Amino acid sequence: MRQIERVDPALRGLLDPDDVIIPITRESLPLIRERSTERWENGPQWGQTQPRKEVIEGPDGAVDLYVFEPASTVNTDGSPRPCLLWLHGGGYIMGKGRDMWNGPFYAEEAGCVVISVDYRLAPEHPHPAAINDSFAALHWVHAHALALNIDPDRVAIGGASAGGGLAAGLCLHNRDNGNLPVCFQLLLYPMLDNLHETPSGQIVDHPIWCRADSFAAWEMYLNGRPLAEAPAAAAPARARDLSGLPPAFIPVGDVDLFVDENRRYAERLRAAGVVAEFASYPGMIHGGEKLGGTDTAIGKRMLHDFAEALRRAYQ
Repeated sequence: MRQIERVDPALRGLLDPDDVIIPITRESLPLIRERSTERWENGPQWGQTQPRKEVIEGPDGAVDLYVFEPASTVNTDGSPRPCLLWLHGGGYIMGKGRDMWNGPFYAEEAGCVVISVDYRLAPEHPHPAAINDSFAALHWVHAHALALNIDPDRVAIGGASAGGGLAAGLCLHNRDNGNLPVCFQLLLYPMLDNLHETPSGQIVDHPIWCRADSFAAWEMYLNGRPLAEAPAAAAPARARDLSGLPPAFIPVGDVDLFVDENRRYAERLRAAGVVAEFASYPGMIHGGEKLGGTDTAIGKRMLHDFAEALRRAYQ
């Protein structure tokens, strides 16, 4: 059976049959970025919250951060608020920190300050540039917690797709390099396994993000090094030790290239003594909750679960 036939009918109807999918290569990436930027800027947005921009000093220069603070979540008693350090998706090669879907969504629905990192992208800046930028942002959050009115004991790290993989890698990197307080990992259908050594990773025709494109993105992110030599901070599936990490929630659709690698990662976290919840959504495609939003039952359920997991983590 083709994977498209497994997609929830409400979502399948939203996929554009005339959309020409360009295979990802180093040569095609500029055009793909141009198209993705147009969709990023003109695609679905959540709420009315607008960010303010902060520029911090990273290990190799300036890093832009986007801070989402909706007035509706300001505590009347002035007490510190929880924080989500957010890492956008895009295969490690696309995407922007000014994330007008996830930034407002979590700020408004989970009542937290969202700080979205505009980390450097491959292939111009391969691993470890994104990890280094994100770790600098985590340091900045803790160093400025008082000024930001953030509770340093309620700082979570989250991301979607490549951002989810980067969030998992950042938690590993943080554990091994200072162990700043992080209360939770929100890993939305994370891109973890550079080898795609799972049953779902062998399927070639997943909608939205397919096996061939994923391998191409991994090659750029790893700067051409042999895939088997990927460090754990770049490809968390390669990590041998998952102990001592924050609790995690890992939701993913069952029509997603990453579903089995996500399930395996959750199982390994639990085996290492980490609290990890895994959730699979029948008929859901990669990133489909943004495609359908609250207009589809499955998208609405997924979004509710995302925000509820974060709210519980902050209690």
